[in-house]
Amino acid sequence: MSIKALTLALAATTALALPAFAQDQIKIGVSIPAATHGWAGGLNWHAGEAEKRIEALHSNIDVIIVTADSPADQAGDIEDLISVQQIDALVVLPFESEPLVEPVRQAKAAGAFITVVDRGLPDSTIQDVYVAGNNTELGAVSAEYFKTRLGEGDNIVILRGIPTVIDTERFDAFMAGIEGSGINVLDNQFANWNRDDGFEVMQDFLSRFPDIDGVWAQDDDIAMGVVEAVRQAGREGEMFIVGGAGMKDVIKGIMDGDELIPVDVLYPPAMIATAIDVTVANFTSNGPVQGEYILGAPLVTKDNAAQFYFPDSPF
Repeated sequence: MSIKALTLALAATTALALPAFAQDQIKIGVSIPAATHGWAGGLNWHAGEAEKRIEALHSNIDVIIVTADSPADQAGDIEDLISVQQIDALVVLPFESEPLVEPVRQAKAAGAFITVVDRGLPDSTIQDVYVAGNNTELGAVSAEYFKTRLGEGDNIVILRGIPTVIDTERFDAFMAGIEGSGINVLDNQFANWNRDDGFEVMQDFLSRFPDIDGVWAQDDDIAMGVVEAVRQAGREGEMFIVGGAGMKDVIKGIMDGDELIPVDVLYPPAMIATAIDVTVANFTSNGPVQGEYILGAPLVTKDNAAQFYFPDSPF
């Protein structure tokens, strides 16, 4: 199910259920990292849009969004949400997982409904709901696309994120997906999910490898740096680039038929809106919501790109 479809379905459910359910004020705390990079900027925007939509629909629900610049800041934010705001639910995308275990555990002990987003906690028993993108599927879907474009003897380079479980899941699935295809991986290097690092890593690849047919950048911030490096080198006609996440500039380029980045694979910052909607449904719906919601990683093409385009988002 697409994010838009899930959001509409949950909104419809809560709207129908509202007259029969709690009239007391419900406070939902949302703790997320500050907009330190492009994807996080999109995350913040979608959280704000969800807040406006939900509060307009439910007069008894207050969504309180706090953003943190570090794990320590986020731990403090959560403590304030518990003690000062006295929240009924917490939606949290951890800056880092380990430092958030105890603060989230305290929120749970205080009676809050817990929804964890994207970066899971080491102790999953604390959470009531887990919402995340599908990193393994992102790698596998990317690999399938490469196999439609390339084959025996063709060369690619890979720009990875940072050394984390998320990156490993994506990379391992991609490598398994192209196994036996005859596609050669010339090199893979970490680019830290960063545009400038993507530019520098790709410059190095371009200087070392005269024959590159495709680039898997794994992430749209990285992909933008790759595009700049390829264009500066005048090698646009030699290769194509596949990123991931759903950056609006990439999606718009796909809609317009950009041949350098012809497709993208979704890992949506809008997952925070899904998480907030599911949390709201816990208080307004008569259906169970506890469990895991793993969002799909569809291939974004010219045919379907419009449904993933959010022109007002910073990402």
